[in-house]
Amino acid sequence: MGKKAGKTKTDKIDADIYEAELFRLQTELVKLQEWVRETGARVVIIFEGRDAAGKGGTIKRITEYLSPRIARIAALPAPSNREQGQWYYQRYIAHLPAKGEIVLFDRSWYNRAGVEQVMGFCTPAEHTLFLRQTPIFEQMLIEDGVLLRKYWFSVSDDEQLRRFRSRLKDPVRQWKLSPMDLESVYRWEDYSRAKDQMMVHTDTPTSPWYIVESDIKKHARLNMMAHLLSTIDYEEVELPKVKLPKRVVSVDYHRPPRELSTYVDDHVTTLIGDKEEVPTGD
Repeated sequence: MGKKAGKTKTDKIDADIYEAELFRLQTELVKLQEWVRETGARVVIIFEGRDAAGKGGTIKRITEYLSPRIARIAALPAPSNREQGQWYYQRYIAHLPAKGEIVLFDRSWYNRAGVEQVMGFCTPAEHTLFLRQTPIFEQMLIEDGVLLRKYWFSVSDDEQLRRFRSRLKDPVRQWKLSPMDLESVYRWEDYSRAKDQMMVHTDTPTSPWYIVESDIKKHARLNMMAHLLSTIDYEEVELPKVKLPKRVVSVDYHRPPRELSTYVDDHVTTLIGDKEEVPTGD
């Protein structure tokens, strides 16, 4: 058998094609949302992967046009002292969807298989127990009707380092770079071993992992969104017809003088100049 060919460089998608396909997929996600609401389905989407792999950006594009009352993001902070004394899965269970809801976990119970295991935040016994219990826990969710999807965003070490350096120079993204992120650079192989071990135990036929190549962020977003939609047998729901009523003009109402209200300063006029009067409303 011949040597396996190396991975070839992929051309980046044109911006106009990306925007058009992104909007098409977002339109389908709205249809999925309405189907979830109508049928009472429960959807859980898990986003895992290395730091700076593009999970957050993908979640942002998925939820951009969705209702926050239906599609919620669960991005849990470090556990409190009380939560550390709970059954490990307990605080995640509190964020699972009810009927007609979608929950996107920006990191999940798989923290125990990654950062907790690598950084020593859990004991070897706790880690072993996690690997044994997680397939059972997820099987329980699936048997109860939850549509569970798990995505691992894979990024190369060179691209991760490039993104870290970019964050250092960006004043609006510096908050994304923490000492824990820098540890992931030095512990690249440790995280690789932890991920491989996690996959062996939790990549099951009923609850598989889907790998998203994410060195090119735009490609990763489109690929992940298209795949997600392909795995759920949703249908377009007919929405009720909405007709705007004619505005009723009251002759008895008189608006109070503007001087009685405190308005926000018109900051925009300092940028563009006061070219024309803008109509005011309530």
